[in-house]
Amino acid sequence: MSDLPHVSGPPINILDAKWLIDPNHLFVGPKIGEGAHAKVYEGKCKNQTVAIKMIHKGETPEDIGKREAQFAREVDMLSRVQHNNLVKFIGACKEPVMVIVTELLWGGTLRKYLLNMRPGCLDRSVAVGFALDIARAMECLHSHGIIHRDFKPENLLMTADYKTVKLADFGLAREESLTEMMTAETGTYRWMAPELYSTVTLRQGEKKHYNHKVDAYSFAIVLWELLHNKMPFEGMSNLQAAYAAAFKNVRPSAEDLPEELATIITSCWQEDPNARPNFSQIIQMLLNYLYTISPSEPSVPPRIFTSENAVLPPDSPGTRSLMPVRDDTGDTPKAMMEDKPKGFFLCFNQCY
Repeated sequence: MSDLPHVSGPPINILDAKWLIDPNHLFVGPKIGEGAHAKVYEGKCKNQTVAIKMIHKGETPEDIGKREAQFAREVDMLSRVQHNNLVKFIGACKEPVMVIVTELLWGGTLRKYLLNMRPGCLDRSVAVGFALDIARAMECLHSHGIIHRDFKPENLLMTADYKTVKLADFGLAREESLTEMMTAETGTYRWMAPELYSTVTLRQGEKKHYNHKVDAYSFAIVLWELLHNKMPFEGMSNLQAAYAAAFKNVRPSAEDLPEELATIITSCWQEDPNARPNFSQIIQMLLNYLYTISPSEPSVPPRIFTSENAVLPPDSPGTRSLMPVRDDTGDTPKAMMEDKPKGFFLCFNQCY
């Protein structure tokens, strides 16, 4: 494959040699996910099982420029942030195609995990433990000035033992700036904060000011799902849910929850972004709730009570749909990589 053509617009930043991967060390296996602008494969990188995200380059010079700029932003963010609850970034390469390599999580998405449990629900202490994983990841991102903007169960991945949740998919993440005008209609309607809309028509590409509190709203919707194991705004389409939340101040019901949890959720989805707590406050409220239900013997793993939110040196998160396909029972095939016949994996360069 030839080098990507030169186009005007934001150039791809020079990738730090620490994160640059030689494409000859990448071997590509089965496709495990696909988005609008990328495909994700199970693969190998120097004998390590990984997820390989290949970015579509686009067809027009304008598309190519946008994809290059998005790739540069995503790689920059991933290489600067590390946390136990962010999918680990391994490296990237720009030629012969733009690629992002992360750890591969065998537990699948939180969405699939919850679907497999229905009509049952998570134990509340477990649900709050997962919520703490998520809140800690978000606190770390916000401490680096990064807004996720596409926060939902499909972008939350689980470890193979189903005990830890990690945040993924930074394709829509952006640096937060008080002067920056950011695009509205970003993310997925059902989980999006009301301030992302400003007209009844929800015009495509409209720009307006908003800040990191959009992620607090999305967190409230996800926490509600963890506790109820139901789709929020059930019976509504995504667009109907967005309209109801933005223009009628409709929210899922929190009346059946303990007062402490109801307070956390309702404070996070306040219409006024300034009234919502930040993630440091959210973490403390969740820990306080756990203490009230079990002050002497925590009902969630001890890991959630330790501080994991210091700003750490680069070694960080990940991307969309970085999980293997699971069968109809919801089980992840074991030893997926080892059972492949010799020669199953194709050299990265042979894919193009």
